[in-house]
Amino acid sequence: MKKSVALAGGILASFVIAGASLADGGFQEHMSACVDKFASASDTASVVLECSAAGGKLSDCKVVENSAAGKGFDKAALCVASFLPIGAKTGTIRVPLKFQGA
Repeated sequence: MKKSVALAGGILASFVIAGASLADGGFQEHMSACVDKFASASDTASVVLECSAAGGKLSDCKVVENSAAGKGFDKAALCVASFLPIGAKTGTIRVPLKFQGA
């Protein structure tokens, strides 16, 4: 079953999302794999992470908001963060993610 996972509009405005990972479907595949591993693809959730950004990657992420506590979306969001391209953004940033149920 194909999952639809959408990034909240704020993340698109905050980051320069670049690279072939979005164009070749690799990013979507990774997001789907994270949801399959940790949460239910039929549920919807919003999660906000706070992370350190440097060198085009996120690190030291922690969940600061989770609309579906106990359903695994916190872990799915942390999994997604390890693959999210952020461009040249640096410092402490908030990353809003929205998971749309199928």
